[in-house]
Amino acid sequence: MSIPALGLGTFRLKGQTVIDSVRNGLDVGYRVIDTAQIYDNEAEVGQAIADSAVPRSELFLTTKIWVDNFGEGKLIPSLKESLRKLRTDAVELTLIHWPSPGGAVPMAEYLGALAEAKAQGLTGQIGVSNFNIALLKEAIGILGVEAIATNQVEISPYLQNRTLAAFAREQGLHLTSYMTLAYGKVLPDPVLREIGGAHGASSAHVALAWALQQGYSVIPSSTKRANLLDNLKAQALHLSEAEMARVATLDRGERLANPASLAPAWD
Repeated sequence: MSIPALGLGTFRLKGQTVIDSVRNGLDVGYRVIDTAQIYDNEAEVGQAIADSAVPRSELFLTTKIWVDNFGEGKLIPSLKESLRKLRTDAVELTLIHWPSPGGAVPMAEYLGALAEAKAQGLTGQIGVSNFNIALLKEAIGILGVEAIATNQVEISPYLQNRTLAAFAREQGLHLTSYMTLAYGKVLPDPVLREIGGAHGASSAHVALAWALQQGYSVIPSSTKRANLLDNLKAQALHLSEAEMARVATLDRGERLANPASLAPAWD
């Protein structure tokens, strides 16, 4: 089972806001929904899905295990609670949200529990998020690269994560880009606007298409139905090599997701 190219993210969306976003997303054509335990919106995502006319069999759901649930037999019970909130027997993908802070819980322990969750049929695929190269090497040593469906990391035109991306390509490891639009910071960028203008496209289209053309999956979020529909159009935009090279010049190492208590030593 491959990771779909474009999905709907729900980070920072809560309550009725996330219900409306997911409902509108499903209505305009999204079939991939990304959530997480720490987002505190799994129940609302589950409600929006249950209230929609889209069959569960058509959806690809991702959730992420929070760091508090890594040790002492907590991971699988926490995933079962996530499934209860999402109103489903299993999700398509479950990720480790961040590596264990300070290595407090051995990786073999929490990845082993995640693999057991897959064996129990609670999740179709497993993977990681916010892992640097050293952590990926350790994870590959534990699970084997073929067992890791994706590493979900921050990638945008302003943070292109090239060293990690090169390692992932060498290993045949898929990457999922989050914050591809850098919280909207890239939208007024003149280079992206100029490229978009040549295609009758928005700067958001260009940023998303840039990531998609490199083989990454993307999970942009929005509270506006028009923007949700607009983001889907990125799949139809093809950038030339010259245009891709112009976007490459925008990298400035600007990382937005970097919590001191969780972040590893980035590459």
